[in-house]
Amino acid sequence: MNLDDQQLRIEGIYRQNERGEYMQRVKLPGGILSVVQAKALAELGVLYGSGTLHLTTRGSIEFHGLKGGDLPAIHRGLAAVGLFSRGACGGAVRGISCSSSFGPGFGRTQVLLRHFLKHFSGNPHFEGLPKKFKIAFEAGYEKSRHLIQDLALVLVEEDGENSRYDVWLAGGLGREPQAGFLYADRIPESELLPLAESVIEVYREWGEKGRRLKTLFNTLGEYELRKRIAERLKSKEPARFIDGFAKQLLPDRRGLQLPLNVFAGELSVQSFDQLITLAVEQGCDWLLVTPDQDLELLVAQSSEAFEQALRALGFTPNYQGSALRICPGNHECRMGLCTTRDLAQRLVDEFGERLNGRSLAISGCRNSCAQPQLAEIGIIASKLKREGETRVALYDLYRREGDGLGEAVASGLTEEELLAQVGDFIV
Repeated sequence: MNLDDQQLRIEGIYRQNERGEYMQRVKLPGGILSVVQAKALAELGVLYGSGTLHLTTRGSIEFHGLKGGDLPAIHRGLAAVGLFSRGACGGAVRGISCSSSFGPGFGRTQVLLRHFLKHFSGNPHFEGLPKKFKIAFEAGYEKSRHLIQDLALVLVEEDGENSRYDVWLAGGLGREPQAGFLYADRIPESELLPLAESVIEVYREWGEKGRRLKTLFNTLGEYELRKRIAERLKSKEPARFIDGFAKQLLPDRRGLQLPLNVFAGELSVQSFDQLITLAVEQGCDWLLVTPDQDLELLVAQSSEAFEQALRALGFTPNYQGSALRICPGNHECRMGLCTTRDLAQRLVDEFGERLNGRSLAISGCRNSCAQPQLAEIGIIASKLKREGETRVALYDLYRREGDGLGEAVASGLTEEELLAQVGDFIV
């Protein structure tokens, strides 16, 4: 089977290694999937790939270790339960994220988020962009993830179709992290879709190939970028979505939110499948992939027997330890410079309960997929150093205080030096 790696990217597929294995990323609306969809993912994971699923910081799920000949069958399996991957990689509108969990405002943001995802995903007018374009809906400012999006919509007044959002533009991490700026405040829902279209159209026309919206912002300046967006907006009408009934996924009686820790976002398909069976028995309809690469259930009720069963599968209900985000590193990614999961385990073994209540993130390269600049302690494998016949990773260390992005406090650290500095931070 002849496959073009560049063309595969728009389908949410990257080549992982020189053995010809692939990664398939699946878009989930704001990290939400039904138990039926979750069951289908588990079944696909049993049939294909490495036997594990990877939970991402944007609420997507990835299969790793896939063979090229199996990709069409996986696509059919996803489509059968209403899941899709178009635009999950490459120059397109990526999966739309939401870091607000099942908390207040989440239901409202999910309604609009799903309309947006249907509008942009697979739409050829919003593909072929200079690079990826990331949108996020947030139900508040608590997580600060509005700072790292090309377009972030933050709910500030919830009133059904008259809800209002603050709009942030031109944020992003990667090798040149930059916080987004407040473009407009308290924008009504009906004006958000035409505004999003206008921003993407400006980016598509004037953006530099291989560069994010933040580069166009830096090139044009804020005044000129606003001017070009305003010119596009002149020809657009407000877009009010007409729904025949309330489409919030969460029932009036919300049930119990039950967060489950998933170490390093790596989940065996067998454990995932067994989890779904337990969740259904507890009246669970929906699962959530959180921005910290954990899972959250919304169950009718919990019990000691249920939580013991979860622990037996390796899940920690109501986990009170550290929020630990990790990219796959060189375990599965060609860009990775270090074994991120091994480093994460060493941090946990070394510091134990001293990490409780803290946020940490480890990225295996400067692309910053684990969002280290949004963690209290962020770690980036920045380069390789030769030691005899082997090459070892050197690390940059970030600290975040306040509401902005974290700043680098040290660079070129060996693993031992890194652990020593982390230890100094958490005394």
